[in-house]
Amino acid sequence: MITTGGPAEPCRKSPPRSGRPAGLATEAVRFTGEWTARSLRKEPAAGPVAGLRAFLALWRRIVVDSDFRAGCPVLAVSIEEPSSDETPTALAAAADVFTRWESLLADSLREHGAEHDQAAQLATLIVAAVEGTVAMCRAKRSTQPLDHTAEQLQALVLATVKD
Repeated sequence: MITTGGPAEPCRKSPPRSGRPAGLATEAVRFTGEWTARSLRKEPAAGPVAGLRAFLALWRRIVVDSDFRAGCPVLAVSIEEPSSDETPTALAAAADVFTRWESLLADSLREHGAEHDQAAQLATLIVAAVEGTVAMCRAKRSTQPLDHTAEQLQALVLATVKD
């Protein structure tokens, strides 16, 4: 498991639901986005496989340490329909976070020989797969979905990089 320099707290609480202050959801999304991006900036220096493993280890720690109660506020905000009087600030923040994570992963893949478009597509797949896997781990109260996803994503990364 990795050490991120901080506790696995950003995903412990769900963002506000409709009727609660949207600013809190935006803050939770931005905090989680930056907290995760720090790991994605640091770990891929050892290569995209190491970066992927760190990203997966981070989410494993979050779901296991929370006894499968924690999820990702970025995903939660993305799938919840905002009320008509809410501004989509949290949703825009979630889109920015996903884009930042994809960019960090794609840059690492490109630095290790992946073609430009293939790196971008694989980075999107990694983020989407991990977000979905976290939800599955919570529902199943098991890390099996994360383990299965990790194996397949690692195989894809290895097939994509040239070094």
